[in-house]
Amino acid sequence: MCGITGWVSFDRDLTRERETIDAMTGTMVCRGPDAGGTWLDRHAALGHRRLAVIDLAGGAQPMTVRTERGDVTLVYSGEVYNFAELRDELVGRGVHFTTASDTEVVLQAYLRWGPAFAERLNGMFAFAIWDAREQKLLMVRDRLGIKPLFFHRTSHGVIFGSEQKAILAHPSVARVVTADGLREALSYAFTPGHAIWAGLQQVEPGTMITVDETGLREHTYWRLETRPHTDDVDTSVEHVRGLLNDIVQRQLVADVPRCVLLSGGLDSGTLTALAAAHLGDERLRTFAVDFMGQAETFVPDDLRDTPDTPFIRDVVEHVGVDHADLVLDPKTLADPDVRKAALIARDVPMGAGDMDFSLYLLSKAIRAKSTVALSGEAADEIFGGYRHMHIPEIQAAPVFPWIAVNVGPFDKDATAMRSPLIAELKLEEYRRERYDSAVGEVARLESDDDFEHRMRIMIYLHVTRFMRYLLDRKDRMSMAVGLEVRVPFCDHRLVEYVYNAPWSMKTYDGREKSLLRGAVKRMLPDSVTWRPKSPYPSTQDPYYGRELQNQGRDLLTRPSHDVFELVDRAWLETATRRDLPTVDRLTRLGLERTLDLAVWLDVYRPDIRLP
Repeated sequence: MCGITGWVSFDRDLTRERETIDAMTGTMVCRGPDAGGTWLDRHAALGHRRLAVIDLAGGAQPMTVRTERGDVTLVYSGEVYNFAELRDELVGRGVHFTTASDTEVVLQAYLRWGPAFAERLNGMFAFAIWDAREQKLLMVRDRLGIKPLFFHRTSHGVIFGSEQKAILAHPSVARVVTADGLREALSYAFTPGHAIWAGLQQVEPGTMITVDETGLREHTYWRLETRPHTDDVDTSVEHVRGLLNDIVQRQLVADVPRCVLLSGGLDSGTLTALAAAHLGDERLRTFAVDFMGQAETFVPDDLRDTPDTPFIRDVVEHVGVDHADLVLDPKTLADPDVRKAALIARDVPMGAGDMDFSLYLLSKAIRAKSTVALSGEAADEIFGGYRHMHIPEIQAAPVFPWIAVNVGPFDKDATAMRSPLIAELKLEEYRRERYDSAVGEVARLESDDDFEHRMRIMIYLHVTRFMRYLLDRKDRMSMAVGLEVRVPFCDHRLVEYVYNAPWSMKTYDGREKSLLRGAVKRMLPDSVTWRPKSPYPSTQDPYYGRELQNQGRDLLTRPSHDVFELVDRAWLETATRRDLPTVDRLTRLGLERTLDLAVWLDVYRPDIRLP
C-alpha cells in the first residue's frame, strides 16, 4: 500500500530541503512500515513509505527512470490489478523491466502513453510523477477514491501527501480551520474535494492534476455517468457474476499473506466464497470482530435484527475457511488511547465512535497474521442494500439519505448540544446547498420516470459521497497499523454496470441487492443469502456508554478547554449525570463527538477562525 508525499516549488532549490521532506515522510511510517525513501531535485522533493506487498525485494521507491532528456520519478500508493496485462503489452513494445513490481509498470506506462495512461489502470491508487523533462508534476487518484491524496497550493507550486498530517508537517502550512471547514466536519455532507483544513484539498476521484510553472490544472479522466442499460435480468445477473469472479481473482494477487474480513452478510460472504474457490488448496483465512457477551445478550434495534456470529459460523462451515474472531471487551474499546490513535489516523474529527475503534483493533490483530485483506465495502451503495433506500419517505426526501435516517448530535433535532458558535454555522443550510449541488450532477435518461430518476439520485449520492467517507474510514483505520485492505466491489467496471441497471432490476426478487444475490446465491448458505442488511457491528454493552459519561465528566473538570467553544457545557453536564438512565443513541453520539473534538483540539491545536 504505502504513503506518499512531496513538495514542488519553482522559486527555490529543494535539494536543500531534505529535513522538511524527511519530516513530512516520517508522519506516515504507519502506512509504510517496511521501508522509506526520499528523492530531491532542484524543484521537486518526493517522499515515500512502503508497505511491501508485490515484489518485496524490487519495489523500492521513489522509483526513477533516467532518460536522455531528464529523470522521471514516481511515488506510488496502492495496487494496479491489471499490471500483468499492461506489463505484457509494454514488453511487446520493447520496454525492459528491472523489477516484478506494479510500481514499475505504472511508471513505464506513463513513459509510453503519457497522461492518457491513467485510463488504462484498474485498481486503487494515488500517485505522483515528477517529470524533469518537462518540469511538471502529475498527481493521479483512482476512479472511486479508494486511496486518499491531498494537496495544498502555494504561490510557486504545491505540497501533497496521502494524509493531511504529511502536509501539516510542512513549516509553511498553517493549521487553520475556517467556518466552511467546521461545516464540512460537522454536517456529514462529504463534499468532494473538501479537506477540512484551510488551504488543503483532496484530489478528486478519477482526476489527474498537473502542476508546472504556469500553474495547476485538473483533468477528470473518469466520472460516474448515466447510460442506458440494455441487458435483461438473466444477462445482468450473469454479467455481475462474471465480473465478481474476475475482480476477486485479480485482487488476490500478492506476495504476502491474504485474508477476508467476514461479517456474516451477503457482501463479505460473497468475497469469502469466491476467494476460497480461487485459492484452491491454499486455505483462506477470515477474520471478524465481536464484542464480549453480545451474541448472548443481543437486542434487535432499528438497524440490526440479529448478531453476526451465527451467520459467520454458517459461512465458515459452508465454504471451509480458517476463521478467527477478535472479541473485544468494553474496557478496551473505551480506552482513551484507542480513541486518540483512531483520531490521529483520521486527522479530522469525523469519526464513527466504537465502530472506528473496533475496526482499528481488528486491523491491528489481523496485521500480526496477514498483510492484505479483502473487504465488502461499497456493495450496499451500488446494489441498493441499505434499508433506508427502500423507505418511501426517505426515497422522496430532499436531503442526503444518511441524514434523513440518522439524526446526529449537531442536527436540527438535537440543537441542545450546540454552542452559540456552532448554531451560527447554519448547518442545515449548508447541507441543503451541498445536496442541491450533488443532485444537479445526475443526468436523466428520457426513459427514466420520476421514481427511477429519484432512485438513480439515491445511488449516485451514496457512491459519490457516503461511500467515500466509508472508504476513507477503512483506509485510515487499517493503514494506521500497516494493513492493506482491498475493496473488490469498487472495481469501476462493476460500479458502472450496476449503477445503470434500473431500480426494478436491483430489486427484481422483491428484496434489496437482488442482482448480487442472484449472482452468488448458489455459493452461500441460505441463511446468509437471505439475511437482511446488518451494518458494521456496534457494542451494546452498557459499560461503554457509562465510560463515555465518565470521560465526559473528566472533560468538565477542564472548564477552559476549547471544546466548549463548540459544545454546550450545560448539555454535557446533563449528558454525564450519574443518575441518567441508559445512555440513549443520540446522547451517545453526542458524547462520542464531544470527546473526538476534545482530543482533536488537544492533538492538532487548530487555529479555528470564524466570522
